[in-house]
Amino acid sequence: MGQPKFPRKKYDNPWQGDRIKAENEVKSKWGLKNKREIWKSQTRLREIRGQARTLISRTRNPADTQASVEAGLLMKRLFRQGYVGDEATLNDVLGMDVERILGRRLQSQVYLKGLARTPKQARQFISHGCVLIGDRRVTVPSYVVRREEEDEITIDPRKSIASEEHPVRPRAAAFEAPPVREAAPEAPAAPVAPAAHVAPAKAAAPVTAPETTPKVPEAAAPVAAPAAPEATPAAAPVVAPEVPEPAAEVPETAPEAPAVAADADTTEKEASE
Repeated sequence: MGQPKFPRKKYDNPWQGDRIKAENEVKSKWGLKNKREIWKSQTRLREIRGQARTLISRTRNPADTQASVEAGLLMKRLFRQGYVGDEATLNDVLGMDVERILGRRLQSQVYLKGLARTPKQARQFISHGCVLIGDRRVTVPSYVVRREEEDEITIDPRKSIASEEHPVRPRAAAFEAPPVREAAPEAPAAPVAPAAHVAPAKAAAPVTAPETTPKVPEAAAPVAAPAAPEATPAAAPVVAPEVPEPAAEVPETAPEAPAVAADADTTEKEASE
């Protein structure tokens, strides 16, 4: 749970879009390894600006003579480190930003002097021990280069990349202006024939507007009556075809029984009697 007498540290919300975007831009611009290097530079900047604000308030008191001495020492130290100019004041210190701090790192100085193609390549040269400051080998990319050490930054001559012809070194021609191509000689112009004599043009006659006379509408021709349609010949009467009458039905008559059978029955009756 923790000691209740000591409150816990409260952190800011880490998900701030504007801050994250600005840090990513600074990180890619200076070839930094991570954002921790940005935060260290911001802390260093806050310390310097805090000292300047304190000294500005102290120098306003005429009785505090020590404030002017400390202000002079601060400005000399910042000048040796290359953060400010020779004639800078405490108010100029308040105008510093984090990129002023990052620009004095050894990694940035190697890139700005043209010894590497990119800031990341400059960091690689330093980490591999290829960069010297005078006779001293420095392998810390965040080393703060003093003003008197700027001209002593070189590539170790014992390394193969010390030669400017090495493929990883930036070409000298890349920093020179491209050669200007000479323009091709122009072809001689064809002679111009003398202009023929042209007779002066006659003055044009004044243009008069044509007379406009109102048109009288012509009388319309009488419309002839439509002709009567011709009589069509009468159609011949249609005669219905004759239908044959059906034949008269003849009633069917049952056939007469043979007489022989009747006689046979009569004979049987008589015999039985």
